[in-house]
Amino acid sequence: MTQPTSLRALWQLHQQGQVRAAESGYRALLSARPEDPFAWCYLGIALADQRRFNEAIAAYERSLELQANVPETWNNLGNALRGAKRYEQAEVAFDRAVELRPGYALAELNRGTARTWRGDLDGALTTFERAAQLAPENPDIRRNLGVLRLLQGDYSRGWPAYRARWQMKGFHRPAPAATCWRGDNPAGCTFFLYPEQGLGDLIQFVRMAQVLKQRGARTIVGCPPRMFGLLQTCPGIDVLVGEGMQTPRWDVHCSLLEVAEHLVATPAEIPSQVPYAHAADRLIEYWKRWLGQQLPPGKRIGLAWQGNPQHEADGFRSIPLSALEPLRQIEGTSWLALQHGYGIEQIAGTQWAAGPRALHRLPPDTDQTSGAFMDSAAVLTQLDLLITTDTSIAHLAGALGCPVWLLLCAVPDWRWGLTVDQSPWYPTMRLWRQSSMGDWSGVIQQVKDALRDFVADGV
Repeated sequence: MTQPTSLRALWQLHQQGQVRAAESGYRALLSARPEDPFAWCYLGIALADQRRFNEAIAAYERSLELQANVPETWNNLGNALRGAKRYEQAEVAFDRAVELRPGYALAELNRGTARTWRGDLDGALTTFERAAQLAPENPDIRRNLGVLRLLQGDYSRGWPAYRARWQMKGFHRPAPAATCWRGDNPAGCTFFLYPEQGLGDLIQFVRMAQVLKQRGARTIVGCPPRMFGLLQTCPGIDVLVGEGMQTPRWDVHCSLLEVAEHLVATPAEIPSQVPYAHAADRLIEYWKRWLGQQLPPGKRIGLAWQGNPQHEADGFRSIPLSALEPLRQIEGTSWLALQHGYGIEQIAGTQWAAGPRALHRLPPDTDQTSGAFMDSAAVLTQLDLLITTDTSIAHLAGALGCPVWLLLCAVPDWRWGLTVDQSPWYPTMRLWRQSSMGDWSGVIQQVKDALRDFVADGV
């Protein structure tokens, strides 16, 4: 796109992260030049960056009214429509972008993502593969292709493509790439291992330290200091090191997830022995007494429904608490919220707030004193079941070997696969899947029926 000097300066401001200031500048420019299609487009980008997708769509559409044959604007419109969950319309916009510019790899990537969230995984795979042929060095394309292949259980081709994530913005290693482990014999080597994608990921893949240990390696695991309490209970870790602390001498390094990349060739090879994390005895005793005093009689059911709303997939994996109200109709149940922070405010506006099967809350200082997840781990050992969406508490329950039912959208994170109803990562985890994108009602009805049987049978 050709940019007037003033628009170019605003775009530089935008790229420096001053999005609101750039938005104000774009609007001022449009006051003087309301027929400038490029200014409307850049305003749309600023609005989309603030997740104001409907406003962004309007800006892009105005830009296209003024100049219709700009493939970048169609691509941007598709991204905003995708952000607003209007996937079929998004795909039409990406189609138009590719029509205007054959070989437009970025639009192909975005079209594949729209098809993914629409549930057309075969179409998405074809699109990602075409995008990878057009731009084989683009790490975003290869990473998306890898994720989809892993989701479909194709680990042999999924892992190598997924490795491209390290070339993407936001992925940084804490050690030189030259000494990164490449999958050779680990015996006799000292490994520096670290997480890469959040606390749930850390809990899931810390098991790989024991796998290396069993193959003759020594392991140093770096992690956030607040995770020390939980990880000290996990086998296979010789040394725990907090972020920013001096690390003992090591030979090779890699992320915990990368150990799985090198050593888990198929879902059948996943090391699934649980428990590999443990609650502290003193906390188990404390929470046993607390729950006995606070909860009414009945099967003790933990509930979590909301992930981090800033996560790009949160709109697919989280469930409004009100949608889960049918579950409280099951007699013989006693309910406890394992939700912390985000989502807890929803209780007050639902039937869960009061009544004989009200959803009880943990104290606000839970997990604040002994370390992250330490209180929650002890609480989980005293529950009969956890019902949760795809959040870190699901990984914690699985690592502890506690019964957990995980509610999944039709296109879940790759680690849950597409067809199985029991996770190969966690033997005590049962998976409940949407039959179509966005339809939680069918899942909740199935869970309700199964929960009635669970309570009645005492299993």
